[in-house]
Amino acid sequence: MDRDKDQADDIPSPDGLPPGVIVSPDTRRGNRIPPGQSRTKKWPVLDASGPPAIDLDRWKLRIVGLVGQSLEFTWPELLILPRVRVFSDFHCVTRWSRLGNVWEGVSTRELISRAGGAAPQAGFAVVHGYDRGFTTNLPLADFLAEDALIAIKHDGEPISLDHGGPARLIIPRLYAWKSAKWIAAIEITASDQPGFWERNGYHMRGDPWMEERYSW
Repeated sequence: MDRDKDQADDIPSPDGLPPGVIVSPDTRRGNRIPPGQSRTKKWPVLDASGPPAIDLDRWKLRIVGLVGQSLEFTWPELLILPRVRVFSDFHCVTRWSRLGNVWEGVSTRELISRAGGAAPQAGFAVVHGYDRGFTTNLPLADFLAEDALIAIKHDGEPISLDHGGPARLIIPRLYAWKSAKWIAAIEITASDQPGFWERNGYHMRGDPWMEERYSW
């Protein structure tokens, strides 16, 4: 548990944010807590198998599959790309929600655009992590949503290793397991391919407002 990130009682509001911050649409709902969830003011740490060893001198982010051209970014190359900031809520499938996070990083749209765009037959993204072969799958429309990004900061601070640093995917409109930690590669595909948790019974999409937790 990262107690340095404990929130106050008041729920952070999208009103009054600095110009240019992308506001995730779900933060405009009258009730921002999906069915079966409860708010936490803490910043819990959860993952499948613990953080991997990350060497920034060797870190790379690859973009492969059904794109115009495969690309590879080193850590310094990622840092100089244009950045966005996103205000969003964060819903864990284990039934807690942390409301009002500010993420900073590179939009997924920016990365796929630099790879020449997705091919016409592309429909999905498979995201690969550095953590022992972890993958997760997403519809391409969710992966390329305006509020989706590869985040390198959370609430103004670099993302710690426990929380998926140095860079993690953030897909605010789906359950948090889709926001893969320790991102290593983005693979654009034509067909949906279940990832680690999906092969173990989790839902193929994971919409928290539809309670798409499990596939049974």
